[in-house]
Amino acid sequence: MNRFNTLRRTLLASALLAISTMASAQAVKLTLGHGAAPGNPRHEAALKMAEVAKAKSNGRIEIQVAPSAQLGDDAAMVTALRTGALDISANSQGAIANAVPEYAAFGMPFLFSDLPQVWKVLDGPLGKELADKSAEKGLVVLGYWDNGIRHMSNSKRPLAKPEDLKGLKMRTPPDAVTVDIMQALGAEAQQIKFAELYVALQQGVVDGQENPLMNIHASKLYEVNKYISLTGHKYEMTPLLMSKRVWDRLGEADRKVLQEAAAEATQLQRKLSKESDDKLLAELKAKGVQINAVDKAPFAKATANVDEKWLASPIGPFLKKVIAAAR
Repeated sequence: MNRFNTLRRTLLASALLAISTMASAQAVKLTLGHGAAPGNPRHEAALKMAEVAKAKSNGRIEIQVAPSAQLGDDAAMVTALRTGALDISANSQGAIANAVPEYAAFGMPFLFSDLPQVWKVLDGPLGKELADKSAEKGLVVLGYWDNGIRHMSNSKRPLAKPEDLKGLKMRTPPDAVTVDIMQALGAEAQQIKFAELYVALQQGVVDGQENPLMNIHASKLYEVNKYISLTGHKYEMTPLLMSKRVWDRLGEADRKVLQEAAAEATQLQRKLSKESDDKLLAELKAKGVQINAVDKAPFAKATANVDEKWLASPIGPFLKKVIAAAR
């Protein structure tokens, strides 16, 4: 009887191993959605992730990339990630902050002066803490991409001093910090989906907007905004996130492949983001765009109350650590 039980256990273990092996050998099809246009570093990095994942899995893992908000705006994609309806998203800081408020800490006005400074903070303990908070909300951080140091554009005039924004209708993403910054500068903040921004500028629904140069260029916003002011007023990241529900269904080997693919994609995205400003300044000037440098000190002074407001909020303790790490 003991020999029979031993044999039965051995056969059962072999069967389970065979099932596990078959499952791991099955194709894994995933979808990565984002809101940027083709040609944007976000899209190029998403394609890179798909390419590397396919190569490292010998063709088993296929990632379909859906750019230009084909799957809905950033807020809709965050909801889809949390429910498991969407697998992966390179999403906006503001939309994620609605689910994980601590993301807003990285968008305080004039907090970061350059991209390597941000990456040092994100790749350290505070980035790990943010990833842990994300996991609690059903989101697995695969990497922190850039949405760049942001500048302002508009169709009316150069923005050389804070007073120049008074009365301007400025589009913002769904980001409460950006709204606070615009209001502190006297502008009228209007939240409009990025996919609808070009038409809103073209039709005069809003006068201007703020984005990194790579977004202004890729989405051709310079065609409807001829003034770009290099305010550098805030930084925004693009968190590369996976649905925890989907992540939990994957085997360890597949998770490792996705982490390695995400790491290579993150390296590319950051490289392209860092290279974009110097290159795009010349290209935008050649297209007839008027670009002006800005004395940032008066802008920083005018928006100082934004820091104070958020330090008094529930994310205040985390924000205090981010500010200390940045400054």
